Amino acid sequence: MRHAPAKPPIVQDPIPFGARRKAETLAYAQRHYGVSTYRLVDPHVIVIHYTETPDFQTAYALFAPDTPDSELHELPNVCPHFVIDKQGTIHQLVPLSLMCRHTVGLNWTAIGIEHVGYTDAEVLGDRPQIGSSLRLVQWLRCRFHIAIGNVIGHNESLSSPYHRENVAALRAQTHNDFNRADMDVYRGRLRGMGPC
Repeated sequence: MRHAPAKPPIVQDPIPFGARRKAETLAYAQRHYGVSTYRLVDPHVIVIHYTETPDFQTAYALFAPDTPDSELHELPNVCPHFVIDKQGTIHQLVPLSLMCRHTVGLNWTAIGIEHVGYTDAEVLGDRPQIGSSLRLVQWLRCRFHIAIGNVIGHNESLSSPYHRENVAALRAQTHNDFNRADMDVYRGRLRGMGPC
């Protein structure tokens, strides 16, 4: 008999996500995905990112204000569901019931997890951080029945079968964090944790 993995310790550090941000998320979802909700319903993908910040506090300060993001200049501001710091503490910023802007083309169906750091190698080599990441992802993927192949790096977003984007200018937009080779290492470690 298989047993679901235990939920890892998670620190609640919510960013402001009130009525205005929900309304902006709804408008974003309608414009980009043709869906009329600000909710994350039945997620199919987990996307792995790094923050390009030195610590959790700096990352939190980027995601908390509801101002246009620095890259695409759109509202609501970008956010992940979780940020994992270098000590391995898992911070939850947004409930899993809400959609976050973290990956163009996938926000409608993806859970976003940021890791404090600047490169794939830095995160993969940080034992406390990567250990917490794998425990969190194993718990999430088993909870939502997400296949290991749908645990992807941001850099792999365009190859996801769930990728869709109504704004033509953004259909090829992605980032460099967590390329396929590094995610193959990550997914290999995830497989080593066993089945759900």
